[in-house]
Amino acid sequence: MSKRIYIKDLKNFVGQEVLINGWVDVRRDQGKLVFIDMRDMTGKVQCVVLPNHTEAIEQAKEVRTEWVLSIKGLVNKRPDKNIKEDILNGDIELEILDIEVLNKSETIPFEIDKDTRNISEDVRLKYRYVDLRSDRMQKNVRNRHKVIKFIRDFLDKEDFIEIETPLLTKSTPEGSRDYVVPARLYPGNFYALPQSPQQYKQLLMTAGMEKYFQIARCMRDEDTRGDRQPEFTQLDLEMSFVDKEDVMDVNEKLMIELVQKIYPEKKIQQIPFPRMTFKEAMEKYNSDKPDLRENKEDPNLLAFCWVVDFPFFEKTEEGSWTFTHNPFSKPKDEHMEWLLNKEKIEDILTTQYDLALNGFEIGGGSIRNHSPEALEKVFEIMGHKMENIKKNFDHMLEAFSLGTPPHGGIAWGLDRLMMVLQNEPNIREVITFAKTGEGKDLMMNSPAEISKEQLDELNISLNKK
Repeated sequence: MSKRIYIKDLKNFVGQEVLINGWVDVRRDQGKLVFIDMRDMTGKVQCVVLPNHTEAIEQAKEVRTEWVLSIKGLVNKRPDKNIKEDILNGDIELEILDIEVLNKSETIPFEIDKDTRNISEDVRLKYRYVDLRSDRMQKNVRNRHKVIKFIRDFLDKEDFIEIETPLLTKSTPEGSRDYVVPARLYPGNFYALPQSPQQYKQLLMTAGMEKYFQIARCMRDEDTRGDRQPEFTQLDLEMSFVDKEDVMDVNEKLMIELVQKIYPEKKIQQIPFPRMTFKEAMEKYNSDKPDLRENKEDPNLLAFCWVVDFPFFEKTEEGSWTFTHNPFSKPKDEHMEWLLNKEKIEDILTTQYDLALNGFEIGGGSIRNHSPEALEKVFEIMGHKMENIKKNFDHMLEAFSLGTPPHGGIAWGLDRLMMVLQNEPNIREVITFAKTGEGKDLMMNSPAEISKEQLDELNISLNKK
C-alpha cells in the first residue's frame, strides 16, 4: 500500500487502510490520545492516535504544527455524537497507524489558521509561501485558476485561438514608462518589456488570425500606487471584421456565464449590462467607472456597466494633445473626417468602450484605426514629427498598408476582476507572489544589484549619486 490518497477522497475508503501526505494543521496532545488535523491541497481531516498504537503515540508527541508528514491510517466512521455536519470529512476520522516525518518546520512567522489580512503585509510578502497556505489565499489562487480555465474554454468554443506574443519588444512612446532590458549583443541598445500586447495583437489581425486571445503578462514602470503592480495580467482579445457591438456582446456573454458558473452565490444587478456615455457618467456620477450598486453593503452584488463615447484626446499640463486611452483607437465614423483634417480635436469621440464593475474599471478596448493615414494623424495631433512616427511605428504603418482588416478588441484587468470577485481589498491578495506598493519583492529581495562582471558584459556603467 503505497499509493497516496487525497484527503477529499477519504470518505470513499471507510474501513480501509490508506496513506495520506500533507501538513500538520493543528496538533492536540490529550495524554493518552493525540489528535492531529492534517491538511493537503484538497482539504482537512482529523486524525487520532489511540493508546494501543504505542509507536505511533511516541511519533505523534514529537510532531509540531506545519511539519510535513506521511501518515498510514485506518479510515473510521465517527460516532453519531461526534459528527460535524456541513464540513469536509465531518463524519470520518483517520486512526493513525504509522507516521513518517518528511520534513520538519521551525515555528512559522505568523499564524495561518486565521485571516492573515490582519498580519503586517511586509511580513506576509516576505514569507509569501507561508501566507499562501492559509485557507483564504488558497481559495484566491484556486479560483483564479478556475476563472482562467473558464475563459480559455469559453473563447475556444467561440473559435478564438490563444497566441503568445513576445516579452522582449521595442520601446515606443504610446503609454506608460517601459521596463527596459539591455541587449548584450548590441551595446547601447535595449529591448522593452511589453506594457500590453497591443501592437502584436493588431499585427495578428493583419496576419489573418481573426480571433485572438491571450492571458498576457504586462509590465509598466509606473509611479507607486496602492493598487498597482509592476507586473500584472490581462485577458487580451482581438477580433477582425467587427464593430463595437460584436466585441461588447461576446465579452458580456463571457462575463455573465463566468459569474453564473464559478460564483453562483453572486447576483448580477442588471442583464444586459446598462450603458452610458462618458459625458453622462461624469455628469451623474463624477466618474468614468461608476459604482451602480443599489446596495453597496451587499458583497455578492455585481453591478456591471459599459461606458462609451469617450473623448479621443485631452490636453496635457503643457498644453499639447495626448490620447485618453489608446493612440490606436479609431474615432467614431462621423468624426473620422475631423481626425484626418486635424480639426475640432476636442470634439472627436473615440470608439472606446470600458467595462466598469462596482466602481472599478475592469476592461477597456476599442475599434482600431486600420488605415496608415488615420494612425499618422493621431500622432501628428499629439505633436510627433513624421520622422519620429516612422522611427517608432513604421512597422505598424507598413502592416496597415498591406491588407489589414477592420478590427477591434479589449483587455481585461484580470487581477482587478479577481479582487472584486473574491471580495478582496486590493489586487495583491489575488496575485501569488505580489510586490509591495513600492515595487519591491521582499521574498526575493529584489530589485537587487548585479555584479561588476555582468555590468561590464552589458557595456553598462552606473552613475551612482
